[in-house]
Amino acid sequence: MTKKSTDVDMPTLPWRKTRNSAPPKQPLGQDLIVETAIRILDAEGLEGVSMRRVAQELGTGPASLYAHVSNKDELLELMLERIAGEIELPEELDPARWQEQLKEIARNSQRVWTSHADIAKVSLTNIPTGPNLLRIAEAMLTLMRGAGVPDQVAAWALDWLSMYIDADAIEASMYTAKLKRGFDLESYFAGIKDYFRRLPPERFPNISSIVDSLTAGDGDERFEFGLDVFIRGLASYVEK
Repeated sequence: MTKKSTDVDMPTLPWRKTRNSAPPKQPLGQDLIVETAIRILDAEGLEGVSMRRVAQELGTGPASLYAHVSNKDELLELMLERIAGEIELPEELDPARWQEQLKEIARNSQRVWTSHADIAKVSLTNIPTGPNLLRIAEAMLTLMRGAGVPDQVAAWALDWLSMYIDADAIEASMYTAKLKRGFDLESYFAGIKDYFRRLPPERFPNISSIVDSLTAGDGDERFEFGLDVFIRGLASYVEK
């Protein structure tokens, strides 16, 4: 059978561009919106996250996001909950090792928060309600109550330990942001040490005499010290 002229493959005219069909878009949903927002967070920090920015990244308009996420506050909470799922807990909680395991949870939490820019700012201003966040709180309470920490002390300790982890992670994220902008951290701390040494000793006798101690230790060492102080204090409440 002879091909019709309309069936014959024709070459593209040199002044016309070849049109490649665009790949099909992934269906818009809450999971995709949250994943996209976290990518923006990791690249640009919390200030870069907005409904408009996420919509732009997804090639759509902000209005289409509101069918899946009520507003930016809900988006931030969903991002925090998703990231909290990365925090590892001990395979088996053992109140006999409550101090060691509580520190382990705190370290893992701080590591995950600092790996996602300044998401800790969201944690600091939100009460845990999602299953990923609640499992962490439940694990901490299991360890403290199982070790004999009184209920009220355990409840307040949960709040304060969370704030300590958040604050440390926020500080770390701020220094990371400075380093990305070319901030010379080594020169900065060298300048601080020199400044402290030149303080008038008659006015600041303690600061000027222990400069090396005041500026010693990296972020991890200081975080561990804070954890140790906190846990030792908490242990003093354990009912014998």
